[in-house]
Amino acid sequence: MATCALSLLCLASLSLCYGWIDINPIKFVNEELSKERPSTSLSRSSYGLELDTHAAVQTSPQDGLKKKDKIESLPGQPHGVEFDQYSGYVTVDPEAGRALFYYFVESPHNSSSKPLVLWLNGGPGCSSFGAGAMMELGSFRVNKDGKTLYQNEYAWNIDANIIFLESPAGVGFSYSNTISDYSLSGDNRTAQDSYVFLINWLERFPEYKTREFFIAGESYAGHYIPQLAQVILHNDKYVNRTAINLRGIAMGNAYIDFETTIKGTVDFYWTHVLMPDEIYHGLASNCDFTILNTSDKVCLDFVNQATNAVGNIYSYDIYAPLCNSSSKFNSELMVSGIRVWIYSGDTDGAYLQGEVGGYAVGFQNLTFVTVRGAGHFVPSYQPARALVLFSSFVNGKLPPPV
Repeated sequence: MATCALSLLCLASLSLCYGWIDINPIKFVNEELSKERPSTSLSRSSYGLELDTHAAVQTSPQDGLKKKDKIESLPGQPHGVEFDQYSGYVTVDPEAGRALFYYFVESPHNSSSKPLVLWLNGGPGCSSFGAGAMMELGSFRVNKDGKTLYQNEYAWNIDANIIFLESPAGVGFSYSNTISDYSLSGDNRTAQDSYVFLINWLERFPEYKTREFFIAGESYAGHYIPQLAQVILHNDKYVNRTAINLRGIAMGNAYIDFETTIKGTVDFYWTHVLMPDEIYHGLASNCDFTILNTSDKVCLDFVNQATNAVGNIYSYDIYAPLCNSSSKFNSELMVSGIRVWIYSGDTDGAYLQGEVGGYAVGFQNLTFVTVRGAGHFVPSYQPARALVLFSSFVNGKLPPPV
């Protein structure tokens, strides 16, 4: 039964990570522009991003729960596992009966001196356990038989102790006893719930309270991560103490804002010869992606042409066989001095085993890194290069040069 549940969760994760929204942003713009409605400004307020950063945090007794959460062995787990694993629930709203599920893996070597990392998948709706832990950067991968596991030699817990959090409620194994919670999630409450989770989790695992802490994730976590980081920093300032020792954030192929995503997509398709020059220049000259203006028929015509030119390609990995801006939060986080990395799956070269593995460029504490040969899910497509990137991030240095 447990093995079946594991396999089904991985399948569900695929469906939600890949299919929650249309994965081709050009098609999304086409559909939105085709709707008969007044022009709509894509402002931050439309997405409810004004965070209540000083909300009261409810803590509950955690005595004995760490021991109960200890995993002796996962279904189909191979022999020779040299690290501890835990999983369980942390209640973030007792009145609503809302609880978040986590899966935690410690580092196999010197875990007491390694940093603590929170991993968040995007979606919204993508399981951090089914996708992040079992398909990308986790300690195990699922064999083709769907029943057994094998160890991932490029697992990120080599360099850190990692929490995979299912957030918000309704994702993966996380749940609420209040049905309306599933339709009223939103970025604001997701950030608050994740913060409450962390405060209570650290009571359950007090040995990590002073540990260096990082948040990493991908895709729509480009919203989740900076907003959660802002809540952490504001609460630390508000209570005049460091409740969580946040040192940096890393976002892979991040959905930061609508305009950046669409313009980046158009540039990407054009530079990868998926869109002719005349369509690219037509989009650049006639489309203002800061708004969705349904009355601009010239722009709509070029979007239609772009949609037809790109076709039914798999946008998360073009070589595979056949949200409101969060940039404001990133600016505030840079001022705070923590590390901010944004990575994408290209003018200093990063090398691995004598080959170019990607490129990195930085300004002050903001770093942009590309990973050669990677699609949207960087640790899944290029696990070795992703591990080098992650190790460099938590150690506060750029990926190694020649």
